[in-house]
Amino acid sequence: MLVLAGTPIGRPADASPRLAEELASADVVAAEDTRRLRRLAADLGVVVRGRVVSYFEGNEAQRTPQLLEALQAGERVLLVTDAGMPSVSDPGYRLVAAAVESDLDVTSVPGPSAVLTALAVSGLPVDRFCFEGFLPRKAGERARRLAELAAEPRTMVFFEAPHRTAAALAALAEAFGDDRPGAVCRELTKTHEEVRRGGLAELAAWAADGVRGEVTLVVAGAPPAADGPLDTAGLRAAVAAAEAAGATTKDAVAEVARAAGIRRRDLYDLVHEKGTR
Repeated sequence: MLVLAGTPIGRPADASPRLAEELASADVVAAEDTRRLRRLAADLGVVVRGRVVSYFEGNEAQRTPQLLEALQAGERVLLVTDAGMPSVSDPGYRLVAAAVESDLDVTSVPGPSAVLTALAVSGLPVDRFCFEGFLPRKAGERARRLAELAAEPRTMVFFEAPHRTAAALAALAEAFGDDRPGAVCRELTKTHEEVRRGGLAELAAWAADGVRGEVTLVVAGAPPAADGPLDTAGLRAAVAAAEAAGATTKDAVAEVARAAGIRRRDLYDLVHEKGTR
């Protein structure tokens, strides 16, 4: 049987008793980082008696057939990654697919998940969500991916490297609008856990000074479009009405853009087209 084990994303104390049992009883333990596995086992007071092999992105293709042979021979193979659930932006999918194709049993040891933890503490809607993994590193590819997601109505979760967080947030603000609500979840469950909430542009400005630690981004889905399309005159009139009620132009544009389901920058350009309203 192949066992996918969720490991702590921060504190070793978050490990389940069943994880300790599986570590002690598995015939083979495939670990993304064998040194981190040894530290986790020591923290849990567990002696790993089975064979320990590395299983990471660089050797996943080569190692999968070997682990499949162990499974076919009747051995219990435990797969663990550095943190969280295997195969969720971590090694594992290739081995699971091979095991399923060979009609072998696959089960899991439920455990911590940065995706669900970030969703839960973000303060954003969680009734519907999607996980988008890591954004492309190259600016052009990232912009194209985000353009595809601009109208996504579900709350979105992204993983990001700390040194790319500011650029990612700036790209999100460009694609989704400065005021789209988001949350930067840093070092979840760890001593220096921090959750920063606000509009995407505000979060990008905050991150410009640098971000440290493991980062998970949560972004609100696109707001529902207004009933029936608003024409140019209607949009301008709505902005003018908000201004007449005491709102600044900036706040009026943001309010109307949010209600109409369009980007604030696009509405601002429309309202000021040719210097008229």
